[in-house]
Amino acid sequence: MAELNKYRNIGIFAHVDAGKTTTTERILKLTGKIHKIGEVHDGAATTDFMDQEQERGITIQSAATSCEWDGHRLNIIDTPGHVDFTIEVYRSLKVLDGGVGVFCGSGGVEPQSETNWRYANDSEVARVIFVNKLDRLGADFYRVVKQVEDVLGANPLVMTLPIGTEDNFVGAVDLLTRKAWIWDDSGEPTNYTVEDVPADMVDQVEEYREKLIEMALEQDDELLMAYLDGEEPGMDDIKRCIRKGTIALDFFPTYCGSAFKNKCIQLVLDAVVDYLPNPTEVKPQPEVDLEGNETGEVATVDPSRPLRALAFKIMDDRFGALTFTRIYSGKLAKGDTVLNTFTGKTERIGRIVEMHADDRIELDSAEAGDIVALVGLKNVQTGHTLADVKNPATLEPMVFPDPVISIAIKPKDQAASEKMSIAIGKMVKEDPSFYVETDEESGETIIKGMGELHLDIKVDILRRTHMVDVSVGKPQVAYRETITQRIEDSYTHKKQTGGSGQFGKIDYVVEPGEPGSGYEFESKVTGGNVPREFWPAVEKGFGSCMKEGVLAGFPLLDVKITLIDGAFHAVDSSAIAFEIAARSAYRQSIPKAVPQLMEPIMKVDVYVPEDHVGDVIGDLNRRRGMIKSQEPNATGVRVKANVPLSDMFGYIGDLRTMTSGRGQFSMEFEHYMPCPRNVAEEVIKEVNERRAAKS
Repeated sequence: MAELNKYRNIGIFAHVDAGKTTTTERILKLTGKIHKIGEVHDGAATTDFMDQEQERGITIQSAATSCEWDGHRLNIIDTPGHVDFTIEVYRSLKVLDGGVGVFCGSGGVEPQSETNWRYANDSEVARVIFVNKLDRLGADFYRVVKQVEDVLGANPLVMTLPIGTEDNFVGAVDLLTRKAWIWDDSGEPTNYTVEDVPADMVDQVEEYREKLIEMALEQDDELLMAYLDGEEPGMDDIKRCIRKGTIALDFFPTYCGSAFKNKCIQLVLDAVVDYLPNPTEVKPQPEVDLEGNETGEVATVDPSRPLRALAFKIMDDRFGALTFTRIYSGKLAKGDTVLNTFTGKTERIGRIVEMHADDRIELDSAEAGDIVALVGLKNVQTGHTLADVKNPATLEPMVFPDPVISIAIKPKDQAASEKMSIAIGKMVKEDPSFYVETDEESGETIIKGMGELHLDIKVDILRRTHMVDVSVGKPQVAYRETITQRIEDSYTHKKQTGGSGQFGKIDYVVEPGEPGSGYEFESKVTGGNVPREFWPAVEKGFGSCMKEGVLAGFPLLDVKITLIDGAFHAVDSSAIAFEIAARSAYRQSIPKAVPQLMEPIMKVDVYVPEDHVGDVIGDLNRRRGMIKSQEPNATGVRVKANVPLSDMFGYIGDLRTMTSGRGQFSMEFEHYMPCPRNVAEEVIKEVNERRAAKS
């Protein structure tokens, strides 16, 4: 086992097609982990091992691997860039100590880069920046650095400057050492020379070096004062300050290169070792109780403390279920019994393996700081904590977004039906943003996810990995309902049978809540007309109805209910009587409060060549889109708009047709907004027709 200060748990993340997987391949080649480089566009990349990844040239699930560089152990997770799979980025960042943000030299800070950067900020993950693809047409390192400042609001600390541009890009100047690293045209990562700075770059190098040192020395007042008095700091002092500022997220060391052409990856690897934190330098994970409240205790990274480990990913492969786990404190050995604090049940560790994409190396034990996969766990899911049986505690769990799109699927024959339910069970375990439910009326299986591509891939996995042939229905939008008016109302539930009866009277106010507030309940009853012990029953009664609105059966959003008065009977009143009263009150009052259908609005980012901008904007307007901004850059125009999800189905095909295949887009859920009346009427009519057909 290496010492903890020699560990680096890092993730590589970026917008789709910025070169994350290619960068990972180059790192694995340089560190001796692989001997032949696989290319993404050939479907041969090590970490893109799913059929669907190899065909589409995109990363779908985060892949873990580890390697050695300069005596340090790097645990690397290559994450997806496509917006439908951001859940993979989120859960990977949750367990990593540092990251490499890859940006395309010509595309710059693209939509998904922003989302991933936001996730990394939320998780307080230190990062270095790698501006990739500087050999491409339209690549401009300085423009991307400016975008990092303007779009991400981040502080890039420029560490290297590119030598040459586009086809003539040959390497980079290391500002700290004032040395030029220059590669030949062989494409071999080790074929480089270290030379003096090219004469035409000397002034520029000095200017950027001065900025670099001043920004770094702001971490140490004494060194800064000495520097301002003309005293040059030592290299160790500068590096110590850069490390301190990087870990504190004050700035992000920024490098340039071309992963595809094997240029400058060594400098990025050195930066990972020099500036990103080891597991002991990261803020410890807070521990929470079973209700999710922080206990004040933290999981300090220390092998001698009680076990605290977080399962952050479940993956099913040909050998069974793998549970990817980050160990925060304590040790794990084969055959150990651990407690899953979520289920309250113990689990036995069958095997511990270190993953290299889809290959594995058996381990006897693992300890604090390690990221390993565990084999043989039965009931562990993403976000569950594994803890010492004698000394249990729960780590802060993960929160996943709700799905925005659903489709109905049906097995083609009876034999496939059982296979499908087993396969879907495995897929739900693997992906917390993938939901499945059965429509009780029709018996259809409804799968829900984050976007069209997300569900498309799931159906593909069902067909090819699990050999289940299914027919697929039309995509359905996850509409919601809300109310628009305040209503004061009263309801009495009275039931008399032989023996004791049921009685509960409630006076209440139903009103629209704040956007995003969900369901709120408050009691303002005074004087004991509704005894306090019945308030939770009233709250539960109303709450249980919120899943189904009165217009088309979609869940109700942002409603506040206030209990203001009522009456009870000393013998006949009970919690169940008040719960039934609340349910009946819901059905009585919600239709009076002028209910309204709400539709999901997506934040859409479209990259389009300049000569097609008019067509794309006209098309977005036809889809009821609100254009937010247009930003020209070297390779085209980025159009940002808010568009209803219901009008975005099949958009990728239309965009490709309009732009001769050159347009790209990504979208993510933004918020819910009221549906226009004509759209609402159409949706309600469709739902009613579906219900009638089923009955």
